Parts: sequence; C-alpha cells; structure tokens
Amino acid sequence: MGRSKRIEDLTRGLLDGTTLRAKSLIVTVYGDAILPHGGSVWLGSLINLVEPFGLGERMVRTAVFRLTKDTWLEATQIGRRSYYAATDSARLRFGAAHRRIYAAPHQPWDREWVLVHTNCGGLEPDVREALRRDLTWQGFGTLAPHVLAHPAADEDALEMALREHDALDKVVVLRAAAHRLTGPGGFKALVRACWDLDQLKTDYDAFLDRFRPLLRALDAEGQPDPQDAFVLRTLLIHDYRRILLRDPMLPDEVLPPHWPGTAARLLCRNLYRVVQDPAERHLMATLETADGPLPAALPYFRDRFGGLIDEVPAVAE
Repeated sequence: MGRSKRIEDLTRGLLDGTTLRAKSLIVTVYGDAILPHGGSVWLGSLINLVEPFGLGERMVRTAVFRLTKDTWLEATQIGRRSYYAATDSARLRFGAAHRRIYAAPHQPWDREWVLVHTNCGGLEPDVREALRRDLTWQGFGTLAPHVLAHPAADEDALEMALREHDALDKVVVLRAAAHRLTGPGGFKALVRACWDLDQLKTDYDAFLDRFRPLLRALDAEGQPDPQDAFVLRTLLIHDYRRILLRDPMLPDEVLPPHWPGTAARLLCRNLYRVVQDPAERHLMATLETADGPLPAALPYFRDRFGGLIDEVPAVAE
C-alpha cells in the first residue's frame, strides 16, 4: 500500500507536537502492542519498532534498563541477544490500565461510593503518600484529609495497590450509599471539590483537536501505510492513556453537560478500529521473539473497544 502524503504529513505533525519520553512510550508500546502477542520481544527488534518516533538505540536501551529496575520488564539472555518480557507485577498493572482504556463504558451508577481512610495509625507517612499517589492515578479524589473517594472504583486495582504497599490491614475501606436527601447539586459540588474537572476538560478538548483531522483524512483516503498506522495507533493510545488514567471516570449524573470525555472515547475507538489492522501487520513484520516471529495476538485483543472489525472504514466525528 502506498503512503498517502496527507496522512504522512498529519503523522509528522502529531509527532512534532508530542513530547515523547522513551520510558513512557515503551510502556505504551508494551501495553498496547506487545502484551497481546505474548509480552516478550528481542531488544533489537524493539529498537527498530520505535525508531520512527525519533528514539535512538541508546535512548531505548536506557529506558529498557530503567523499566527493568522498576520491575516493569525482565531480561532473558540467549546467546548475544537480550529479550525483554513484562513481569508478573507489570501484567497486573497493564491489566488494570487495559480495563480503563479499552473496556466498554461504565455501567449505570448505583449511587454508592468507595471510601479509603489511610490515616489509621498503621502506615508510615511516606508509604501513605505513595499509596495516595497510586489511588489518585486510579481516579480517587480527596474527600477529606487522608480520606479518598471514588463512585465507581476498580476494586481489583484498589486491592492490588493495597497489597503492593502492604496496606490491606492498615487502612479502612468503606462502601457508602448516598442518602435519598442528597440531590444532584450536592453531588456536583462534591465532585468539583474533589477533582480538577476543568483541567481534564481542557486536555480532552486538546485531544479531540489533535486527532479529529486525522480521522477525517482517513475517511477520505482509507487505511494508511502499515508503519504510519502503527505510529498513529501508538500516538493515539499514548495520548489517550495519559489523559484517561487521570480521569476518575465519574458517572454521567455528576459530570458537567456535554462532557468531552465521551466524544474523546468515541473518537479513539473509531480511529483505533481503522488503523489496527495495518498496524498489526507492521508489528508482525518487525518484532521478533526468542522463538522466532511474533505470535498472533491473543483472542482478547479483538474485544477492545467493544470489538475490532476487520478492514473497518473510517467514520468521521
């Protein structure tokens, strides 16, 4: 398939407008692209895969070394080649992020909240602060000093965070039901106090402005070249992930009207469906494992965004 000049220019514009840190980008590549294919690749092929993002060999080696120290990756040496796989703990973290990014929209709200009280005397201050940061990334807001709240928490991810910080017996987790006397205005005021929705709205609006022209171009010109498709898919998820993992995923009842997160998810889904097939062809042609070519994606990959459709046409937003 020949390269479209318009798609190529838009891809270059996205790259030029994005500040890419090698470590963060490689986390995106592993979570979005490598994990569904088994989770382990030869370092040399990973270097080749991310070269179009402007990452040189030294940058990739340094980032992979740091990810190994941070227990995201583990190395296996076979002859002169190094293969890097996601660790068991990283797979759990990737799984929690996967549910946030690719799963179906949340179910109707039951008007219940999960509360986590972290100042019960059992946690050292530095551990309590580290746990607070982790729960904030899961979307928890600060209801009161040392009390975090979420109306639709991922309880598997919460349990994982508590286990990682050895906090299961040192915090109190409660489920609170909204009283019938609490009206919508009260909920919205509470949400405004606990979460910075203005900044999140600004970030979602910027995401829509960046990627809508690309979807329109794909609608007019069809699927891109496989390498461009991989770059676009990675930039799409990298950008969306950084916003979404700061989004508490609040119920519609407590969000402002015309919340841009809804449009951003629809745009991300439609773009992903367009570029995922040629992107997969590029991955299969570029990455290598200790057993040879990259294996086919596991079945769960096809369930992303409610189901991926082969050779789906673009749909303008």
